[in-house]
Formats: sequence, structure tokens, C-alpha cells
Amino acid sequence: MEKMRLLCVLILTVVMTLNSFGQTKQPKMKSIFNGKDLKQWNTPEGNIWWSVDAGVLWAKSDLEKQGSILWTKKNYKDFVVQMDFKFGEGTIDSGIFMRGDDEKNAQIQIGESGSLKRDMTASPYVPKSGYPVEAHGIQELLKLDDWNTIKAMARGNTYKVWLNGKEVMNYTLENANLKGPIGIQLHPNREMSIQFKNIFVARL
Repeated sequence: MEKMRLLCVLILTVVMTLNSFGQTKQPKMKSIFNGKDLKQWNTPEGNIWWSVDAGVLWAKSDLEKQGSILWTKKNYKDFVVQMDFKFGEGTIDSGIFMRGDDEKNAQIQIGESGSLKRDMTASPYVPKSGYPVEAHGIQELLKLDDWNTIKAMARGNTYKVWLNGKEVMNYTLENANLKGPIGIQLHPNREMSIQFKNIFVARL
């Protein structure tokens, strides 16, 4: 009986050890939107596009459809950014800039691509290169009339995206910029609105 008990304890110890090795430590996510104002962001001069109401960040196009980008005050190297978004009115064309907005940075699309005229949510857009890969399974995951959660990771030259808990994109951009701010886009030449909340980032 004693041998059986010792055997059970040994098996349980081995299982717990294996489980601990199989777990990866999750990065600590910190809020970069307090739900009250835009103090953690660089607000564009003459801001008429970005507003906060009841814990939600609203982006809405102006009459001249100029568009705007809301940038974090801090720069990031390797990081994960996560936020909830909900489509509003019009033709939604938004996205998350990962470390800046030049041709050496990937933007993670949210909504319809202006060039392709179809939804490319969670796919990377690279200036002067277009969409090098397309996220998969988006039609089954994307909720057009409800909140969605998107998580995007930049680690070195590699970018990954998860939509509503499922990994949908993995892409490596050669010679990518490895440091810069995070931006949320309101695309120009669009009449649209989109909402964001629960915006978090973790340095890796």
C-alpha cells in the first residue's frame, strides 16, 4: 500500500513538473488608455477626430475626411499590444501602426483595404509593398456588429496577430524598424467611425 502511495506521489510530481515546463510566462499587460482622457497619447493639433465617452475611445472622420493617427507618447521595441474594437458607421479603414508609419514598419489592418476594396482585418500592410500576406479565418472570427479583441505582437522582424483569441497571422519583415511609437489610424478619404477600449501593451 505504501509503495502504491509513493508511486502515485511520484507520478503526480512528474506531471506537475512537465506542466510547469510547458507553460510560458505571460507578459504583464499595462493599460495605455484610462477610459477618461488621452493623457497617455500625443493628441494631434486641432483634434476633432478623437474623443472619449463612457470609457470608450471614438475615432470619427471630419467633414473634409482628412484622417488622423493617434500616437503613444512612448516608443517600444519588442511588445504586444491588445485592444477591443467595434465598427461604427461608413467604410471602416483603420489599423495599428507597429513602431511608426514609414516603409520599414508594418501596420495591422482593421477593416476594409482602400486598395483591395475588401476587408483585410489582422493582415499586415507595409507602405510601398502592400499586403505581403493575408490573415486567415477572419470571416469566421470577425464580428461586424459587436466588440472584437485584436492582439498584435512585434518581436524583432516578426509580427503576429490574434483575433478574438485565435492566431491568424505570422509575418517577417526584413530590415524592419525595431523601435517606435504605437499608432491607431483613422484613414483619410473615408467617412467612418470606429470605437476602441481596453487598450493594453506589454514590453517583451
